Amino acid sequence: MPNRARVSSFPPVADGRSRVLILGSMPGVASLKAQQYYGNSRNYFWRIVYALFGESAPHERYEDRLRFALAHGIALWDSIASCERKGSLDSDIRDAVPNDIPGLLRQYPGIAVLACNGAQSHAVLLRHFGTAPEVTERTVLRLPSTSPIPTPQFRGLDERLRAWREALAPFLSLTS
Repeated sequence: MPNRARVSSFPPVADGRSRVLILGSMPGVASLKAQQYYGNSRNYFWRIVYALFGESAPHERYEDRLRFALAHGIALWDSIASCERKGSLDSDIRDAVPNDIPGLLRQYPGIAVLACNGAQSHAVLLRHFGTAPEVTERTVLRLPSTSPIPTPQFRGLDERLRAWREALAPFLSLTS
């Protein structure tokens, strides 16, 4: 396919404290270049995660952001292990190969919630693993994407944060 490159996601970030696995679809160009989950500074993800726990701004260092997420029971991964894609849009993803999400859930049985960051992540999870016991035994949430691209329902950070807080409140000790 012309102008399409095969891209791969990052290893999971999880530990024994993880209770919620946040699944993206596939890192965008800026994230792949930085080799960081949600490495695009315009993406709302890190601002949302920190705000959920009453923090006004994310740490500057990526390693500190990962430690913060893990300390609050949040694990990170993507539903797609690799795909062909031009650019960063989920709508341009082709030939997706899923990550072994059931395997990760067996490794970290304390994860009780799969929180999909956007529609594509949710669709891939359900298409490949929707009947797997490791998935059906857990709560699956479809959250609004943390992408800065406005949608009719979610114009910006505040609407997305409200939706994330409402959905995750039963599973995490959140600060209002």
